Amino acid sequence: MPFRFSLAQLTVLKTSPAEIARIAANCGYDYVSMRQIYMGLPGEPDYDLSKNKQLMKETKDVFAETGIRLLDIELARVFDGMDVRKYEPAMATAVELGGKHVLSSIWTGQRDYYLDRFAELCDLAKQYGLTVELEYVPIAGVKTLAGAVDVLKTVKRPNAGLMVDVHHFQRAQDDPAELRKLPKEWFRFAHLCDAPGPIPADRDEMTRILREERSYVGEGGIDVAGILGAMPPMPYSIELPNLKRVAEYGYETHARRCLESAKKYCESFVKTA
Repeated sequence: MPFRFSLAQLTVLKTSPAEIARIAANCGYDYVSMRQIYMGLPGEPDYDLSKNKQLMKETKDVFAETGIRLLDIELARVFDGMDVRKYEPAMATAVELGGKHVLSSIWTGQRDYYLDRFAELCDLAKQYGLTVELEYVPIAGVKTLAGAVDVLKTVKRPNAGLMVDVHHFQRAQDDPAELRKLPKEWFRFAHLCDAPGPIPADRDEMTRILREERSYVGEGGIDVAGILGAMPPMPYSIELPNLKRVAEYGYETHARRCLESAKKYCESFVKTA
């Protein structure tokens, strides 16, 4: 079966949209997944294309020259005191670049509030012909598969889906069998990586690994094949930040090694399935 891969922003964090598109094309990716909603985190540059016409032109030029495509933009977080409308410029950027999906996650524990805001986010995205893919994160407000399923079943928005990150899935100690019970139309892409098998008990250590030290696929302790095999075929966005590997190889070689290891692993588990 043909696998399709996207290069996620966190893998090559400090690259501009034009740079990540060029790297992805050079390495043989099918797509890029761009961070177009600035979160103000330490060390993260703001490459909001809605405010930078020159960079938008450069990015479009790379797309046209290489044939690379945009898979999704991120990250439309749901948090206390948010204004969903502030995500509208990023949605317009996604459409302008041919993207189809907006990645979201929930960072508040107030269920009624986050259900209302997530539904509002989906309704706004629908106006742009975009889907909203809910990612649960073990350090966030919605941190398990069950929590994400609750959101999707409650808001009942046809453009809402589930985005499974294999790192988060394993850290949440979720069961791949539960994925098989879910509607196939919920699955539009997944995040691919690996990580050490033992689950950190310390939140700070878990955060450090998920942002700085994930492993090449097949080199960690996650049952990646078991998770992917429980979901329908779809594009895999490789989100594999590893500061040590980036320091050793540079962004482009790291991105290439991410893709090469993922392809080898996926082809291998299909042959043995």
